[in-house]
Amino acid sequence: MKLREKDSADNKGSDLEKKKLDWSCSLILASLVGAFGSSFLYGYNLSVVNAPTPVSAPRPREASGRGRCGHAENRVIGKFLGRKNTLLVNNGFGVSAALLMACSLPAGALEMLIVGRFIMGVDGGIALSALPMYVSEISPKQMRGSLGQVTAIFICVGVFAAQLLGLPELLGKESTWPYLFGVIVIPALVQLVSLPFLPQSPHYLLFEKHDQEGAEKAFRTFLGKEDISCEMEEVLAESRVQRNIRLVSVLELLRSPFVRWQLITVVISMACYQLCGLNAIWFYTNSIFGKAGITPEKIPYITLSTGGIETLAAIFSGLVIERVGRRPLLIGGFGLMALFFGILTITLTLIVCILAIIAAFCSGPGGIPFILTSEFFQQAQRPAAFTVVGTVNWLSNFTIGLLFPFIQVQMRNKKKPHRHWGLTT
Repeated sequence: MKLREKDSADNKGSDLEKKKLDWSCSLILASLVGAFGSSFLYGYNLSVVNAPTPVSAPRPREASGRGRCGHAENRVIGKFLGRKNTLLVNNGFGVSAALLMACSLPAGALEMLIVGRFIMGVDGGIALSALPMYVSEISPKQMRGSLGQVTAIFICVGVFAAQLLGLPELLGKESTWPYLFGVIVIPALVQLVSLPFLPQSPHYLLFEKHDQEGAEKAFRTFLGKEDISCEMEEVLAESRVQRNIRLVSVLELLRSPFVRWQLITVVISMACYQLCGLNAIWFYTNSIFGKAGITPEKIPYITLSTGGIETLAAIFSGLVIERVGRRPLLIGGFGLMALFFGILTITLTLIVCILAIIAAFCSGPGGIPFILTSEFFQQAQRPAAFTVVGTVNWLSNFTIGLLFPFIQVQMRNKKKPHRHWGLTT
């Protein structure tokens, strides 16, 4: 009896040790560096347009659909270069966009800023496909959700950084706003010099390059252990099933009845991710608060609080996602958003409700659609799935960025004084 208890304790200790070893410095570094040079830039460029508004910097609506190009390119580039090298090549877009935008004021050419914003859209389109695939494929199965949330966390950190640097005391003034856009060169360069020292995705090496030795080496580096037999067996089993299956095209994916519900799920999730109203808040935060009667001097600091709330909520989601699950966080987040939007409509308590809506979004819906796309599809289907989902993402983004100002104008025009029960309102 005692011997059995001892064996059981040893097995539990071995399992705990194995789980601890599944986290390595290389895995954490790859996730952080990948997100810093990719999703951070996406979040930063969503929010940075708020700061220069008072000094007549161009609004980015005309370039909101630019990410569709990046998603279309990603499927082709990702197959030949792999996830890691795609992220590295993508830094070229980030660096060139940063230089164009930073030099637009000294050169006196507003067109440079517009072109730079367009290039950043291509960067964002590629990044938001390649990064979730890379992080998903290098992560241990039991931690895939938590590490997948790194994408969402760094989007929120990017939004917060743009709000912070956009304060009038820092870069949010007329003489320095082009440099506020040019700051993005730093994350791009950090990724460019760090990521080459980390391995490719083991899945890519095995499925696309048929390099089993390279895949084993990559697994050992990322998982920090020598015994990777379980992980290799899982990947090899998938490889045997798909040995004679070529990379699925977008059209083939859309026609396949076997993944129809998976595709419907991720498309609806991604459309709701954009159309739920959060991007309108990110794009037009200063305008929304200004129309609500908040003084211009206070707006940047209230806006900063929204970035802090969403960052904390995204971190919370990353910590609990493996315990709670994807579905409850996704449904719960959207449900709470609907509740607070309803309260906002009835009570007009603007700031409190906006903070609550942001927290609800970032605690679940803000990152889970990217994780679901990685987990619902097999290796041969994944690039096409990300192309479809990414196109939905950017089309919805374009719709919000383009239509929201017109909706504001129409609603303001309809707010005319009328008499009701003998009172003028």
